[in-house]
Amino acid sequence: MEGLPILSIVTFLPLVGALLIVGARVFAGATSTDAFAKVVSLLASLLTLVVSLLAFDQFDPNVQGMQLVESTPWFGGSSYALGVDGMAILLVLLTTALTPLCLVQSFSSIKERLTEYLVAFLVLETLMIGVFCAMDLVLFYVFFEGGLIPMFLIIGVWGGKNRLYAAFKFFLYTLLGSLFLLAALVYMYAETGTTDIRALQEYPFDPSVQTWLWLAFFASFAVKLPMWPVHTWLPDAHVEAPTAGSVVLAAVLLK
Repeated sequence: MEGLPILSIVTFLPLVGALLIVGARVFAGATSTDAFAKVVSLLASLLTLVVSLLAFDQFDPNVQGMQLVESTPWFGGSSYALGVDGMAILLVLLTTALTPLCLVQSFSSIKERLTEYLVAFLVLETLMIGVFCAMDLVLFYVFFEGGLIPMFLIIGVWGGKNRLYAAFKFFLYTLLGSLFLLAALVYMYAETGTTDIRALQEYPFDPSVQTWLWLAFFASFAVKLPMWPVHTWLPDAHVEAPTAGSVVLAAVLLK
């Protein structure tokens, strides 16, 4: 697959599977069953795993810096930029390896709205992989925050007895924490005119400004990790989430 945008393929292949399932439901109506969703979701996740293994095979651990880089200008100083380093490629592999296992487990444990559940899971996989591959801060933020939506639905619709409380607590905590990241993003763009992570790493920010930017990033990621005292959403989310959702939530925290 040399020469192909392999990171884009591995990122959006689960989303293609989700769109196929939704399309079949919309156009085929009642003839589109959960069995079709099971087959498509499992095939999409397995193909994603295969492509991620091909990406790993192309990755050279002896080369420093980002590899398999894809970059296309977007708007302003932003770009659609993907790439992986030694840590990111391993996290991509972890995500693509866990997803088929989670889907298979869900086939028997999810009793209602299975098709919708599988769609949410595939969308979540795309967003998780995108977080690990994004090399532009705007793109990273879109993937990073977009993952809240399918995870909120997985907990809130298919969770346990107190699922709504856990889902809203998870969503509000992490969303409010992300406002600090957004504020830092806006400032850095206004200061530098770009959101390219590599360019931002080289930009000579004033040391006092660096401190405030670090605090903004720290506050945001402290909620996501989560760290005391902003960790109280995690026990509720893990307890109330369905089994596969809890596994993926643990993987989400690796972000």
